[in-house]
Amino acid sequence: MTQAGKITTCVFDAYGTLFDVSAAARRAAEAPGQQALAGVWPALSADWRRKQLEYSWLRAVTGDHCSFWQVTQDGLDWAMERHGLDDPELRETLLGLYWELSAYPEVPKLLATLKAQGQTCAILSNGSPDMLEGAVSSAGIEGYLDAVLSVEDVGVFKPARAVYDLVGQRFGTEPGEVLFVSSNGWDAGSAAAYGFHTVWVNRAGEPVDRLPGRPQHVMRDLTTIPELL
Repeated sequence: MTQAGKITTCVFDAYGTLFDVSAAARRAAEAPGQQALAGVWPALSADWRRKQLEYSWLRAVTGDHCSFWQVTQDGLDWAMERHGLDDPELRETLLGLYWELSAYPEVPKLLATLKAQGQTCAILSNGSPDMLEGAVSSAGIEGYLDAVLSVEDVGVFKPARAVYDLVGQRFGTEPGEVLFVSSNGWDAGSAAAYGFHTVWVNRAGEPVDRLPGRPQHVMRDLTTIPELL
């Protein structure tokens, strides 16, 4: 259990943690006339997400920063080519749906509960501000958030320490006062090494990443996070 009285601020990764990144491909596949996508959308979505993250890491290492929207487009282009989908109209549809990702079902109640407990709640994401604004608005959770923090303020993607610094700069907190929640094992581990209390939302049941930091808590979804506090 997290020590009572220590945590004042709950910070969430966005994509894959609060927002379902598979929703864009799934919704596109459900549309009439998308037989080609219907059979491959889970693999396409997984490849899209994987390359999106890989490109963010590579750009962080090389110093070639760009917006998260750019790596999102680049990842989709790679995934579509891999699956033989040469369809500019489908590409635009998928990208448009990415701006309207749905939140996981437990998210609104979770955030409402945390706010009722007196917690400060925020997002800390690789996403660009306009992308995050679109997702937060589409999910209807803006009223529960005290801040939406983007890596664009520091010009480098997670897991650079400068990104985690944004939390203390915004809220005046020490790392030990923060509960950081991410569905990315590498993000949860890196945040733990930084000094945050961390929760890894391990939806896929994957092994823990071999990194200097390890998440203190591992869950299958977000439902029981208020019990930690």
